[in-house]
Amino acid sequence: MIINNKVLSLLVVLITTMGWSQSKIKVLMDLNKISNDQVTVSVEVPSSKATSLLYSFPKIIPGTYSEDDYGTYIEEFKAFDAKGNALKVTKISTNSWMIEASNKAKTITYQVNDTYDIENTHEIFSPAGSNIEAGKNFMINTHAFVGYFEGFANNPYELTILHPEQLWGATALEDLNASKTKDVFAASRYATLVENPIMYAKPDYTTFNVQGMEILIAVYSPNGLVTAESITPEMKQMMTAQKNFLGDFNATKKYAVLLYLADNSKPDAEGYGALEHPTATTVVMPEAMSKEELAEQLKDVVSHEFFHIVTPLSIHSKEIQNFDYNNPKMSEHLWMYEGVTEYFANLFQVNQGLITEDDFYKRMSGKIANSSTMNDFLPFTKMSSNVLVKPYKDEYLNVYEKGALIAMCLDIEIREKSNGARGILDLMKKLSKEYGTEKAFDDAALFDKITALTYPEVGAFLKKHVSGPSPIAYNDYFAKMGVTKTMVATDGNLFIKEQAPLLTVDPNTKEISFIEHAPLHPFLKNIGVESGDVLVSVDGKAYNLDNINDLIMWSMSLKENEEVSFVIKRNGAEKKFSGKTILPKEMIPGFQFSESSKIQLKDAWLKG
Repeated sequence: MIINNKVLSLLVVLITTMGWSQSKIKVLMDLNKISNDQVTVSVEVPSSKATSLLYSFPKIIPGTYSEDDYGTYIEEFKAFDAKGNALKVTKISTNSWMIEASNKAKTITYQVNDTYDIENTHEIFSPAGSNIEAGKNFMINTHAFVGYFEGFANNPYELTILHPEQLWGATALEDLNASKTKDVFAASRYATLVENPIMYAKPDYTTFNVQGMEILIAVYSPNGLVTAESITPEMKQMMTAQKNFLGDFNATKKYAVLLYLADNSKPDAEGYGALEHPTATTVVMPEAMSKEELAEQLKDVVSHEFFHIVTPLSIHSKEIQNFDYNNPKMSEHLWMYEGVTEYFANLFQVNQGLITEDDFYKRMSGKIANSSTMNDFLPFTKMSSNVLVKPYKDEYLNVYEKGALIAMCLDIEIREKSNGARGILDLMKKLSKEYGTEKAFDDAALFDKITALTYPEVGAFLKKHVSGPSPIAYNDYFAKMGVTKTMVATDGNLFIKEQAPLLTVDPNTKEISFIEHAPLHPFLKNIGVESGDVLVSVDGKAYNLDNINDLIMWSMSLKENEEVSFVIKRNGAEKKFSGKTILPKEMIPGFQFSESSKIQLKDAWLKG
């Protein structure tokens, strides 16, 4: 039976006015008994006088800006009374089940399917998905396993997980049970539970403390190629730098990084990246990635997610504070939640000496180029509030490009008006003190609040370029800091020349080869590689059509003077060529500091 939205809304109103108590929602998950690649979940039904009760899974979760319908992966949904008698249950939508005679209901049970091994059937971003691999790994993004009773979403939750003794649950939540095979976690409400993922695997983790914040790094590497210990030095350096950059900003005492490394030799997660939570980040990367590549990716990806402790954790609108998982109203301020966060993820690196000033300019120049391919006249606030529907959802990726550039221009504006004394980080700290984790702002009031905390020019910028349709003259803002547009040299790719690929693939043999008569870069020719050669392996790793993406990722991470070894096949015979890499140089539009009279202002911007 299908019920339309108007009827469903009426049902919700009736249900939510029945006078619910603040009884604890108790959930039991058993990871020992896996059947058909499914986990059984049981939930105690809270007592009420209502004769029907709605149980729902999210259509969408915070941070994804995508309608994913987690109820799709639920089967065998049943309800029982205290004597074990089955009660009538009606599925009324993709994500919701109506429990009849709910005043007699004692428990509900259902089976949960995972998403990692069927990624060709859906578009759920892997860090927001789930994995069920009996005895080895469970990636429990809680929204994929646990739903909420309508009217009870703000009740406290108690999640009990039974698990094999050899598996350990990595999470920022505190385990309230000392048993080696049973964990008990508490959450103040459903939203808190959703924001706390848990990853079960053979224990492989490290912990360290950064200025009073406990950091947990947990890794699942199915073939043992990567360990938590092997990536911790880089992670500790990065997160220490982030805390140094933030200064006295403290939003959480514990933060967990859950890293799932996908085995691409079988159906597995393919959506690489990370998803933020107030006290955790779920990360999915390919296990085949080299340690150096992985460290570089984690530096950028995890640093972005970590900065979400600033916004939206400490600064957010009522739309986020009271998030509706099935009928969401989106906030206007993605420029802040994602744009400021992405800007900080780049600014802290130059601020703390992890990258050079020229590297920073190149990154911002790249964002200008990327944003130029999108609708530069679309007001960002309009795109943000409508991001779930076309054509606005097609512009979403611009939050990481133009959104970061908006933050940069605001930073420059504040630095110029304050003679370098303050910047956008100072603004975010003031907003955090004004609001914080428990107090939300009104979407329509944010610009006035920012103007009051800064300068009229800042408010004018926001109205003209963020809620208004006017493109930003980025050159003018760089010029305020003594930085001018010019052509700059950058490292190119060994497998690309003049924007054309130098490699091709034979679909019949799956062999990768250098295109016949292609003008190879001097380094390749100097070590002996010729056009037409079949590429067999690089640094001992064999490549073909099946893992060509790994080869591309390797080429993108290759550094100048790095020792590299190619095995090629020519006329049926294999040959090996090695040498220290000399990357091709390309001239691209960029920025450089050129006005010495503004060096103090520029240093305050990048180093202050």
